[in-house]
Amino acid sequence: MSTLPPANPKASSSSSPPATGADGARARRILSSKLYSDVPPSKVPLVYSPSYDIAFLGIEKLHPFDSSKWGRICQFLISEGALVKSRIVEPLEASKEDLLVVHSESYLNSLKSSARVAMIVEVPPVALLPNCLVDQKVLRPFLKQVGGTILAAKLAKERGWAINVGGGFHHCSADQGGGFCAYADISLCIHFAFARLNISRVMIIDLDAHQGNGHEIDFSHDRRVYILDMFNPQIYPFDYEARKYIDQKVEVMSGTSTTAYLKKLDEALEVAARAFDPELVVYNAGTDILEGDPLGRLKITPDGITSRDEKVFQFARERSIPIVMVTSGVLPLYASASTFPSATIW
Repeated sequence: MSTLPPANPKASSSSSPPATGADGARARRILSSKLYSDVPPSKVPLVYSPSYDIAFLGIEKLHPFDSSKWGRICQFLISEGALVKSRIVEPLEASKEDLLVVHSESYLNSLKSSARVAMIVEVPPVALLPNCLVDQKVLRPFLKQVGGTILAAKLAKERGWAINVGGGFHHCSADQGGGFCAYADISLCIHFAFARLNISRVMIIDLDAHQGNGHEIDFSHDRRVYILDMFNPQIYPFDYEARKYIDQKVEVMSGTSTTAYLKKLDEALEVAARAFDPELVVYNAGTDILEGDPLGRLKITPDGITSRDEKVFQFARERSIPIVMVTSGVLPLYASASTFPSATIW
């Protein structure tokens, strides 16, 4: 029988952290942001921009992360008749003021170094490029995806669900990037939700193969956020400090099969439902759990990924909790967009 997770340094209650002067500045930035644009009812709650894709002289191919997957996902949905291009929601790009809601000035300044960005995206040749090119070809696509995640949370509150076909940069925290994650879009979207959506409790369900150490650090002492992280502890990032702040840690070892994985997920969702009562679910739906992925090292079939996504959406739907999904980890070329979940479950 499943039991509640052991106590960790962050108790699972709805208490918020003590207010500080920085909180006032954060609130002002959020309230003055333009990212929460109005979306007409004719649009579907699926957020994407062609600007998401990262491509420059083939350098993007030097990393296993498929940085053009987002466009292919939408093209697949359009070609299958599941999506009309004109009904896609295009977000605004996050500004520096938006980023300062979570990130420090010193961290943002560090991204003016091409060498620093090269370390974050794990593509060494990027260090040789002028920073103006790195900003245009690498960082700006990330900024557009950050805007997409933030807007998707607003859409989820209005429509019940929303998907950003991008984002999920769960290795990035306020002061540290890594693992192809330059901005902390999950943390940003949650802070925007707290300030503008009348939401006080958020559950992060992180099912990327890798540990979501970025948001774990950012919400390490914030009792309003409950984190269920199901990951392979035998792969990057090996962040043992961040693991202390996971409310519900579910480890899946290399080679885990579809049947075993889905059984663990069912049990984990049952535990989460008893442990916390969220007003918003942020679902990080990395597909790097797919069998054959060089980084995730799990053995989940495409149908298994579809079942996984349906279980999470059903978890939220049965409880009338708005859910925002981000796509996160690698989508291998041979999988294409075929594993992307269908919004028709709603």
